[in-house]
Amino acid sequence: MNLRLLAGASLLSVALSTPAFAQDESQLRDRGEQIIVTAPIRTLEGDVLQGTTVLAGEALTRELRSTIGETLARQPGVSATSFGPNASRPILRGFQGERVRVLTDGIGSFDVSNTSVDHAVAINPLLAERIEVLRGPAVLLFGSSAVGGVVNVIDTRIPRSLPENGHRIGAIGSYGSAAEDRSLSGAADVAVGRNFVLHVDGSYLKSDDLRTGRGYLLSGPQRAAALSQVGLLQEVEDGEEPIDFAASANLRNRLPNTAAETWTAGVGGSIVTDTGHLGISYSHYDSLYGVPIRYATEVGQEQEAPRLDVQQDRVDLRAEVQTGGDVLQAIRLRAGFADYRHFELEETGEVGTAFYNKGSEARLEVVQADRGGWSGASGVQYFNRNFDVNGEEAFVPRNETNQVGLFTLQQIVAGPLRAEGGLRYEFTDLASRIPIDDSRFFRGDRHFEALSGSLGASYELSEGLRIGINGSRTERAPSAEELFANGPHAGTQAYELGNPDFRKETSWGVEATVHVHSNAFALDVSAYHSWFKNFIFENQVDRSVCEEAADPSGREVDLPCFAYQQADVRYYGVEANASLRLATIGSFAINADAVGDYVRATVEDTGPVPRIPPLRLLGGLEAQSDRLTGRVEVEHVFEQDRIAQFETPTDGYTLVNASVALKPFGDQRTTLLISANNIFDKLARRHASFLKDFAPLAGRDIRATIRLAL
Repeated sequence: MNLRLLAGASLLSVALSTPAFAQDESQLRDRGEQIIVTAPIRTLEGDVLQGTTVLAGEALTRELRSTIGETLARQPGVSATSFGPNASRPILRGFQGERVRVLTDGIGSFDVSNTSVDHAVAINPLLAERIEVLRGPAVLLFGSSAVGGVVNVIDTRIPRSLPENGHRIGAIGSYGSAAEDRSLSGAADVAVGRNFVLHVDGSYLKSDDLRTGRGYLLSGPQRAAALSQVGLLQEVEDGEEPIDFAASANLRNRLPNTAAETWTAGVGGSIVTDTGHLGISYSHYDSLYGVPIRYATEVGQEQEAPRLDVQQDRVDLRAEVQTGGDVLQAIRLRAGFADYRHFELEETGEVGTAFYNKGSEARLEVVQADRGGWSGASGVQYFNRNFDVNGEEAFVPRNETNQVGLFTLQQIVAGPLRAEGGLRYEFTDLASRIPIDDSRFFRGDRHFEALSGSLGASYELSEGLRIGINGSRTERAPSAEELFANGPHAGTQAYELGNPDFRKETSWGVEATVHVHSNAFALDVSAYHSWFKNFIFENQVDRSVCEEAADPSGREVDLPCFAYQQADVRYYGVEANASLRLATIGSFAINADAVGDYVRATVEDTGPVPRIPPLRLLGGLEAQSDRLTGRVEVEHVFEQDRIAQFETPTDGYTLVNASVALKPFGDQRTTLLISANNIFDKLARRHASFLKDFAPLAGRDIRATIRLAL
């Protein structure tokens, strides 16, 4: 293990010192000027004290997929839950679920994707103008649950500015061969009068079952287990077909029950003046998709093929006033409300389990004027969620969460020195009706107060070279699912078990950063270490644990048992990306870049934390001109054999991708892009996925995309 770690670190350093590519020419040239708009105080990317990623323009077009997780999966420090092609949520630094907040323009997604990995994020990346990923302690300003990081998808649904020439129109269409996915999206802003802007948008996506790389769907251990059951008697109820273990074991190349159809529509309007804007929007999200089957590999296991029918109606409000005063620079208000529901459908089409979620969130920020290098932002945030699950497989009782947070971020710039401190106080109330039997309930109420803070500084050693260090202490209240889950869940095909006695989670963390930005070279490196007390994680355990918990309700446990546990845990890791301009040949700039990340997580006195992504390296070369860009890249993910109990090792894999982008008019108005992903059709599995032994990643995928802007 130590030799592999040493070899991986050596490879990482070699990759970062050799040219690799990733950004288009404008991003490479202007990287130090990229503004991080998610931060309360607008900050240049090179000055941010913690790791950040911005995906926009041609890079966003090239990486665009139907889910946020897959769109971001090749960025530094990012993996994905990969619960099939339709439900893939970002994993940041090995953290997922409750510890990663997925936002749309600074406000939560109001879905239940944090509840379970089979639930899709109700944000369509096809409509994204840019996506920002923030990691490190500063993201605590968006909630204590964001200790892993924040993904902010920024769209134009509420216009911030008046369109030039009175209108702004954009559209994108794409086709991908691996799932025969066809998508089309568009958005338009039209000026009505001097100060009012009207916005409309919509999108549609349809895909078939995903074609995977060459090989068996089931991993080696699971296939062997299924084959060992061939010939044994499987008892079934009347009308049901017995499980064919041999057929399951020999499935290849195509992932059943993963087709999808999704559409969205939105309308918004905004009053825009020289000193700010005030706008409101309404949007509808509608999706029907299947999740991969967790195939039974022993007699007595249940096997289902659920589909999810998802709908969400959402209203958003945003206001900003530039006061121009000596004390206050701006006041910002962001608020939203959504009514969400999804049905988990049986194979017959009947509703098996129904999920209902009503959520609201509001955030008020007051931004201080810069006074001699001292600036800051303070505010208050309110969050409410009413969550209810109905049906035979209602694994979480009805519950309500109320949360209020007060936060401040203060920044001092004195020549080459930049110092930053943040503080957040948050109180959370959770209430639930926990069933004892068919007629009796126990009301479970928990109250938590959390205080989190961060302090850091960076120093510019020379122009374009900045080093920094920051530390944090964070506290997080358990979520309703971590406290109250107790039942079978058809979507994940597992029995999920929480613990209503969980305590507050606390952690100490430290992070060091290096930023190097120049016209021809860019390097960003972050190294971090966190110590958690009462860390909550979901782990597969012996089925008897769930059988004991299910006994009062009389439920049978015929699914794998996944229980939330609490223990002391250590996380540490490194992530880095580099870009280098190698040469200029005629009108082409030849660039290179690399991405590398590694995280290690250990439960003290026990062993590894489950589902931690292994060491990953990605490198490539790119030739760029005003009209034509060609790119080839190689991604290698190492084997993960540092595993928890009941986990299986995951083989490493190497994927080769290539793309060509053409701007026929020499500007940003029209881009044609053709890409070939996983060119050699390799069978690949992400270790962080709950279904990695049953659902490999996409095989060879030829994609064609056209993006228009008027």
